[in-house]
Amino acid sequence: MIKIVLYQPEKPGNIGNILRTANATEIKVIIIGPLSFTLDDKALKRAGMDYIQLTSFEIYDNYESFLKDYKDKEIYYVTRYSSKTYSSFDFSDVTKEYIFMFGRESSGIPYEILKENLSHCMRIPMAPQARSLNLSNSVAIVIYEALRQVNFYNLSTKEVIKGEDFLTK
Repeated sequence: MIKIVLYQPEKPGNIGNILRTANATEIKVIIIGPLSFTLDDKALKRAGMDYIQLTSFEIYDNYESFLKDYKDKEIYYVTRYSSKTYSSFDFSDVTKEYIFMFGRESSGIPYEILKENLSHCMRIPMAPQARSLNLSNSVAIVIYEALRQVNFYNLSTKEVIKGEDFLTK
């Protein structure tokens, strides 16, 4: 099982996009506050469409309350400061739980958290002059790599709504 942790996200549109991706991949989302917006924000609803109600997510008021439930879990931290790429980790065991934490759009995951978890920090390669990628895009990149490694376990790899032969009819 894969879970996405969003540390104090700032942009409701990103959260909506992430919830939509989580719904399509059957992934649970964990949001750590405090938040600078409400979950009934128009941008969140517009980006997440009707998928928000269908997506499994939970909210923690702060990092400390999150740690009470997840302190013994193996968490991977996505940061530009790691020298290891996300694709260098092995996520191929379908019996394991993989938890990926992403930081705030403006400042990422706090230094102290990263420093305590160096062996589980990973980066998405990008051009040297680039500061960052969009949060929802980063989430999609990492979770689809983890899903690829388990051959998209439990996901459909064929068109089921219009039929597998839709393009050849």
